[in-house]
Amino acid sequence: MRNEAALPGDTQTMAPEAACQEEVVLVDEVGHVRVLTLNRPRQLNVISKSVVSLTACFFEKWEKDEDAELIIVKGAGRAFSAGGDLRMFYDGRLDDSCLEVVYRMYWLCDHLYTYKKTQVTLVNGIVMGGGGAFSVPSKFSVVTEKTVFAVPEASIGFHTDCSFSYILSRLPGYLGEFLALTGARLSGKEMVSAGLASHFVPSEKLKELEERLLKLNSGKEDKVKEIIEEFKIDVQPDDDSILNRLPIIDKCFSKETVEEILSSLETESGVEGNGWIAPLLKGIKRSSPTALKITLRSVREGRQQTLEESLKKEFRITMNILRSVLTGDVYEGIRALAIDKDNAPMWNPSTLEELSPEKIDLIFRPLELELNLPKEEHRWIGKYEDLAYPELK
Repeated sequence: MRNEAALPGDTQTMAPEAACQEEVVLVDEVGHVRVLTLNRPRQLNVISKSVVSLTACFFEKWEKDEDAELIIVKGAGRAFSAGGDLRMFYDGRLDDSCLEVVYRMYWLCDHLYTYKKTQVTLVNGIVMGGGGAFSVPSKFSVVTEKTVFAVPEASIGFHTDCSFSYILSRLPGYLGEFLALTGARLSGKEMVSAGLASHFVPSEKLKELEERLLKLNSGKEDKVKEIIEEFKIDVQPDDDSILNRLPIIDKCFSKETVEEILSSLETESGVEGNGWIAPLLKGIKRSSPTALKITLRSVREGRQQTLEESLKKEFRITMNILRSVLTGDVYEGIRALAIDKDNAPMWNPSTLEELSPEKIDLIFRPLELELNLPKEEHRWIGKYEDLAYPELK
């Protein structure tokens, strides 16, 4: 049975995007298997309000459904998900229309991490930013030679959100800080090696793998793993992989401040054989100074935080950024990348030196209403569709 972009129990309720484009979420229910497809291929499956609501409602429905044992998530087209819908945030900057989306997304992030049913994500293409929140927490996250991962938020004046201050801070050494500040991309092989995915399967085998999982018709983890491992290939990073530069990455990105990290990178870039550093330095220097400082602090704090603490902190940061508490860099970054597409953002402030720790504190300060994640004993009781954040208005 296929249910296209309708809320559970309401097959007539269609997502706003669906009225003029394609159905944003497709669902197949086959025996004990549920398949959810992110279906905005022309927009690289970016995460909109409807995508968040539909995904969350289906996941909630399936968690309570005894017949649903295995959940498969995939993306249509050449992307798994390229992250949040930037235009949605840009168009909503004058009101609170997108703030409720953020609240719902953080509930969904928590749910995906604590989900009780077996999940398999098939990541065959681009997975960036918040899109990774749909794949990385899965028990089985399958990537291919077409997979490209990055967390490029600092380059648009934002921060590593949707649980990634928690995820990145638990990568080997200081790889998390490196990825967050540079926006560097990882291949599917590198994701497996870094612990951001569980298995590598050639893209031409992905359809057959999915068919085998459907035929299995069970969510038993050992059986699911057996099937995936029939298709997997053992992979290692290529010789020129950034993962082979971890000693230098640790040396530079373990520094206390962004300024010290940049200084260390400048020094290392002058060493013979370190030509790979120059483009990374250039990328960091193009990013928002404010976003860089927020991001570094958030990932560092994530090292000492639980998932729940990280999510609550990230939610606070996101709300304060979207409200332009310190700067409007996020809207300038979106304008330069996605609206005018001139790739020439004018950051304010324009230098790291203008940003004191006290100014960055403003972004981490508590809100009037914090993110209130559900307690385990009251989790997912059919109220997600009623969730709102009216106190923001």
